[in-house]
Amino acid sequence: MRLAPCLIALALAGSVVAQETVFSGPQPGEKLSSFKVRGVLDPDAGKDLDFVASAKGKPIVLVFVHDLNRLSVGMVRVLTGYTKTRAKDGLTTGVVWLSDDVSEAENTIKRIKHALTEGVPIGVSPDGREGPGSYGLNRKVQLTILVGNKDKVTANFALVQPSLQADLPKILDAVVKEVGGKSPKLGDIPGAMPAKKDVARKGAAKEPDPNLRPLLGPVIRKDATPGDVDKAARAVEEYVAKNPAAKADVWVIANRIIDAGKLTDYGTPKAQEYLKKWAKEYGPAKKDEDTPRKKQ
Repeated sequence: MRLAPCLIALALAGSVVAQETVFSGPQPGEKLSSFKVRGVLDPDAGKDLDFVASAKGKPIVLVFVHDLNRLSVGMVRVLTGYTKTRAKDGLTTGVVWLSDDVSEAENTIKRIKHALTEGVPIGVSPDGREGPGSYGLNRKVQLTILVGNKDKVTANFALVQPSLQADLPKILDAVVKEVGGKSPKLGDIPGAMPAKKDVARKGAAKEPDPNLRPLLGPVIRKDATPGDVDKAARAVEEYVAKNPAAKADVWVIANRIIDAGKLTDYGTPKAQEYLKKWAKEYGPAKKDEDTPRKKQ
């Protein structure tokens, strides 16, 4: 089954991640070392860029792109769209593309530049997928976002599956803490909230049920026993039986995980059995006209 590429489905999938702490890059309080990247888009094309040196100890946001997909590009576009507006307050923004093939990465950036924020510098790391050696980046995440000031990291966000609704507010708070002002609401950030046309398939809630995350978390714990998973899954099934909208949300989440080829990243084999079951059974009911008519 292939889901329509709607933003709400992506946000739902991104909100249900394994309950494990993931680290990538220097942590708060650690030094923000200078490094060079190769500029791609005009007026930086072909030039060596050093975002940290350019910030001169002032506030900076560094976005390391480990994996190119709709989730990661959406987060990069929306976040840098905001940070660009804070340049007048002394904020430097730099996007660092990580790839083992520099030429291919440059071609990719040029091809999707319409989906990126115009005027925000972007460069390809010459150090391949691992990025700058001193940074200790984790190639298993999709994005590593660092906020810094005075040449030190003040906040670190290692995003396995970026979610605008779940992750962006925390990142914005960290940025505003360094440059001043008041954290904007998601509704005031262009592209942060799904448009009406992007709402999930008929039957799915416009906003994810807030009770799902604590219910689904125990199901996909990596250290859960089969008994633990069965107990947690029963709680999910009992809840969605009383809440049709939440049932549709679970269907969207499960299908999104499976379609992305990420099923084995979620919990134990027992948990994965439940995700496959829900992806199959919790879909919208078919209309009567879709059912073959009995011969008279």
